[in-house]
Amino acid sequence: MKTAVAFDFGASSGRAIKAKFDNGKISYEEIHRFDNIPLTDDGHIRHNFDMIVEEIKKALDKAGDIDSFAFDTWGVDYGLLDENGRLIAQPFHYRDSRTDGVLARAEQIMPENELYSRTGNQIMPINTLFQLMNEGKLGEAKSILFMPDLFAYAFTGNKNCEYTIASTSQMLSPVSKTWDSEVMAKFGINSELFAPLCKTASIVGRYNGANVIAVAGHDTQCAVAAMPSIEGENPAFLSCGTWSLIGCELDEPILTEQSNALELSNELGANGKVNYLKNISGLWLIQELKRNLNAEGNSYSYNDLEQEARASERFKCFVDPDAPELSQPGNLAQKIKSYCSKTGQAEPQTVGEMVRCIYESLALKYRYAIAQIGECTGKKFDILHLLGGGTKDNFLCEMTADSLGIPVCAGPVEATALGNIILQFIALGEIESVEEGRRIITENERLFNYEPSGDSAWDKAYDRYVKILELSKEEK
Repeated sequence: MKTAVAFDFGASSGRAIKAKFDNGKISYEEIHRFDNIPLTDDGHIRHNFDMIVEEIKKALDKAGDIDSFAFDTWGVDYGLLDENGRLIAQPFHYRDSRTDGVLARAEQIMPENELYSRTGNQIMPINTLFQLMNEGKLGEAKSILFMPDLFAYAFTGNKNCEYTIASTSQMLSPVSKTWDSEVMAKFGINSELFAPLCKTASIVGRYNGANVIAVAGHDTQCAVAAMPSIEGENPAFLSCGTWSLIGCELDEPILTEQSNALELSNELGANGKVNYLKNISGLWLIQELKRNLNAEGNSYSYNDLEQEARASERFKCFVDPDAPELSQPGNLAQKIKSYCSKTGQAEPQTVGEMVRCIYESLALKYRYAIAQIGECTGKKFDILHLLGGGTKDNFLCEMTADSLGIPVCAGPVEATALGNIILQFIALGEIESVEEGRRIITENERLFNYEPSGDSAWDKAYDRYVKILELSKEEK
């Protein structure tokens, strides 16, 4: 029997899951959880790295004797180390506004289509390449580590760069799976600042007798690694949490101008596949609205918000979840009203109408993204595997099935942590492959199936939604 601890850190919380592998089965339990609250320093948003390290130590104390532990986190963010291997400053948060307007500057250095054809990432201001363009302390750095590798370094003293997290950076070739040093040089970045690339499921050091393992450092790729495997399916996946990442697995990247124009991304998966996907702002919108309401003295649970939404008028108004004005913290309700007003829609007046607007907009954006992915790949999907925390949101699962018109299989809830865990057990020699891990998950995890209702009102709503997206783009 082997025992592992998966550290799964999201943008709003962190937790430690202790797992055992025995007789072909995985059992697990959450042993520690904490709020991941960003710091505001000199007008900038940063991650509280020092606090998170202390929480990791608390979790390891609770875990007792274990064989291994590993980290997965959000993508794109990084830490800078000085010549003594010390963190120069707390790492910037991808929601920090310092990258506002950066894409126009980047276009002057390298045309967008060329950059996409070389790196394959959806062109987003938050990507590491563009963050580094605005990194005032880059000249002081002797090393750059992405967040999961930075945590591993804090406990081992060894510097590594795992493939899946590197593939979120806009600097890695999805074809050669190596750094594109030419791109980096044009943007003034020295590729030698990055640690050697290492394969997923590699042992990278030891701490207090336990192996420290580089799993899929990007949490999305951990979640996809835990996607149930059912023979005969042609599946799409949706890793649904703070962000929604919707896509499919491919053998080769798609690097065309059409793919770039449709804002689709090629990221490396834990199993060597390319995860071809779209990044969509996800349940962060619900989380932020709840935070704003609570700050105003209104105490709503997530269940309260869902019930308010269920009781509200259908298809009253929609937003693009990825509209730039909705991506920054604060006053989300007013921003949604302003978006609806400028696109000629009725404004949501109640909390329930606001929440329903978000839910329906997400479900319709998923349909929009699946249509684009199908257009580029030629694939016709017959099921959507919804993975992660969003599986607990029955209302969103129902809406997604109705919007897409295909069944939704929701689960496992702990997809990200389970992906982390099976990759650790692969590194430890207990599980042979991602495929075997998926089989174990399919046989042992609770999955929920949602069938589409066939309600034609969703088709009419989708036609309206596409027009609203087009109108919104014209106004940019």
